[in-house]
Amino acid sequence: MTHRVLLLNGPNLNLLGTREPEIYGSDTLAGILERCEKKAATLGITLDARQSNHEGELISWIQEAKGRDAGIIINAGGLTHTSVCLRDALSFTGLPVIEVHLSNLHKREGFRQVSLISGIAEGVIVGLGAQGYELALIALATIFSR
Repeated sequence: MTHRVLLLNGPNLNLLGTREPEIYGSDTLAGILERCEKKAATLGITLDARQSNHEGELISWIQEAKGRDAGIIINAGGLTHTSVCLRDALSFTGLPVIEVHLSNLHKREGFRQVSLISGIAEGVIVGLGAQGYELALIALATIFSR
């Protein structure tokens, strides 16, 4: 059985590979998504990967996932720390959510150490770079097999 997963990337993640590579790594978002597509195929997952710099667009995509997708992987970028609306939309879907961050938020500035999403997520992957996305796919595949 194939499961469809919505993979969302928030503000500024379109700049991966050039934006602070010492923090976020040198992988581009396109490269990360290419590896995720390959990993997803081995797990029986179809990916719908999207990126937006606009909170409202991310929220609309999340709302559309209810009843369509089996799970959500999200790297909300800076919205992780500020958006109650994003958290509410994710919670509304009732879908398993895996939160991903390239850097280890707990080693960063205090304001980055607070996630409004973690409390409703099935799991949180931080600090493992681009590999975190693939680990999120594995985590969802495990959840789907329960």
